[in-house]
Amino acid sequence: MANSATSPAASPLFLREEEIRRGIELLQFGHAALAEVMDPILDRHALGRAHQRALYFIARRPDLTVSALISLLGITKQSLGRVIDELTERGLVEITPGLRDRRQRLLRLTSAGEAIETALFDAVRERMALAYSAAGQGSVTGFWRVLENLLDAEDQRLVAALQIKG
Repeated sequence: MANSATSPAASPLFLREEEIRRGIELLQFGHAALAEVMDPILDRHALGRAHQRALYFIARRPDLTVSALISLLGITKQSLGRVIDELTERGLVEITPGLRDRRQRLLRLTSAGEAIETALFDAVRERMALAYSAAGQGSVTGFWRVLENLLDAEDQRLVAALQIKG
C-alpha cells in the first residue's frame, strides 16, 4: 500500500476538473482494491459480489426484511430474489415470517453464512484499517463526509440507521 505522504495535497481549487477526476479515479481503484481482497474468498465459495453485499447487510442487521434489503442495495425485487434464493438453498441465509406481519420475510445468516461473511469482513477490515491508520483520524472523518455527501437524503438516512444498534 502506498504511503499517503506521496499523495499530493488537494489544490485550493479542489473543484476543478482534474481534482474531481482524481477523486473519481481513487474511488474506482479503492473499490477494486477492496474487491481484490474479497474475490478469492467469494471464489472459494462460488459466490459473487451481489452475494457479498447481501451477506454484509444481513449480518449488519439480523432479521432485516427483504424490502429493507432491497432499499439498502438499490436493486429490484427480482434481482434480490435470485441472490436470496441461492443463499437460502446453500444454507447461508434463513428466512422467517415476521412476528407482527406474517407476510414479512425476515433474513438472518446461518452459522455457515456468518463464517463466510466474517471472512469477507476480516479481509476488508485489514485493508481498511491499514488505510485509515496511514491517513489519520482527520482524513478518515473527511473521507466519510465526502462519501456521505455523495448520497441523496434517503441513502444518508439508510446509512445512518445502520449505525444505530438494535
